[in-house]
Amino acid sequence: MGKLVVTEFVSLDGVFEDPGGAEGYEHGGWTFEYDRGQDGDSFKLDEVMEAEVQLLGRVTYEGFAAAWPSREGPFADKLNRDPKYVVSTTLTEPEWQNTKLISGRVSEAITKLKHETDGVILVAGSGTLVRTLLEADLVDELRLMLFPTILGRGRRLFPDGIDRLKLKLAESRTVGSDGVQIQIYTRAE
Repeated sequence: MGKLVVTEFVSLDGVFEDPGGAEGYEHGGWTFEYDRGQDGDSFKLDEVMEAEVQLLGRVTYEGFAAAWPSREGPFADKLNRDPKYVVSTTLTEPEWQNTKLISGRVSEAITKLKHETDGVILVAGSGTLVRTLLEADLVDELRLMLFPTILGRGRRLFPDGIDRLKLKLAESRTVGSDGVQIQIYTRAE
């Protein structure tokens, strides 16, 4: 059975919108203002290398598909090679190699994907998809890279309306010179 892992960059006030600066958000690229150090970079590379499958919402998929196919290096090579699933009701033919579309019955399709996968199914960004996964009780682990900033506005990772989910802190550490925190939460029994 696969383990569904959500990984996110998030501000202290819960904003996860446009951490890389490609979406036109007023504070876009906010994560680049902080040093996450070699340990932070290794953490991101390690989680991509660990993943068996990439699961993405349409907006994140389109950003990744525009950026990663033209890049080289271990991170890009792995993303380009990995099987990818994009959840969308508007996308009809994903063009990035090794990508399949999930367009209906998302919870059922992801449950089936978890049963068919032996390792980690990694979800990066993809806020609408993450909400759907949380509501369907399909998330096994949350990996948050928490940046020491308050953005004041923007899309929040956990918007109002999500039911309570009890978690357990499995790991917490500081990376880089600016106090960026990695927090890993698993399901509490």
